[in-house]
Amino acid sequence: MDRFKGKVCVVTASTAGIGFAIAQRMAQEGGRVVISSRGQNNVDAAVEQLTSKGLDVCGVSCHVAKERKKLLDYVNDRFGKIDVLVSNAAVSPHFGATIETTEEAYDKLWDINVKSTFFLIKDAIPLLEKSSSPSILIVSSFAGFNPSPLIGIYSVTKTALLGLTKVLASELGPKIRVNGLAPGVIKTSFSKPIWDSATNNPLERIGLPEECASAAAYLCSSEASYITGENLVVSGGIHSRI
Repeated sequence: MDRFKGKVCVVTASTAGIGFAIAQRMAQEGGRVVISSRGQNNVDAAVEQLTSKGLDVCGVSCHVAKERKKLLDYVNDRFGKIDVLVSNAAVSPHFGATIETTEEAYDKLWDINVKSTFFLIKDAIPLLEKSSSPSILIVSSFAGFNPSPLIGIYSVTKTALLGLTKVLASELGPKIRVNGLAPGVIKTSFSKPIWDSATNNPLERIGLPEECASAAAYLCSSEASYITGENLVVSGGIHSRI
């Protein structure tokens, strides 16, 4: 399939895990993909890995809390528009009882997971409006529906992203579609500490980044042209409703 042929696709936190899988999938379907991450070495390695497969990929380092303008200036100078924006950056600096979350960890969670997502989207609107069919995808988590006491504030930030998806879809329609992807436990380094205890779902396994990428590609493609404001859960059937 060439669902992203000629489209400029920007994916944050995309040098590994779910973000990398989404970037690769969109490039495989013809997209001109911009990847980003905080470390330039990681960006260079990911770009080399994908371009060696003949994919149209470039990248720039970007700390989403501090360097959003750097990323958007790079995209504007190179392409002059954005067709697909995937906001995937997130942190989870606290694991344990929610009430024991430090103020430093709390602020970092909201700054990266929620504030940076909103302002990246806000600042990207002029570039998205230059596309004939712009689409935004916000990566949240099944924990946004089903908060875990071990990752309590992280879960709450992901609940906020579910709401952000809804309100932005309402405000940015009909021009720009906004949807959310809510992964369950996926086999990435981010979730490695809980791999062994995360098979309690109807499919009795953890998910793969490529399975999230398939869902992301659908939501951001023209095949989902009548879908906006939705949060698609990819969790192996874990109950995920507020």
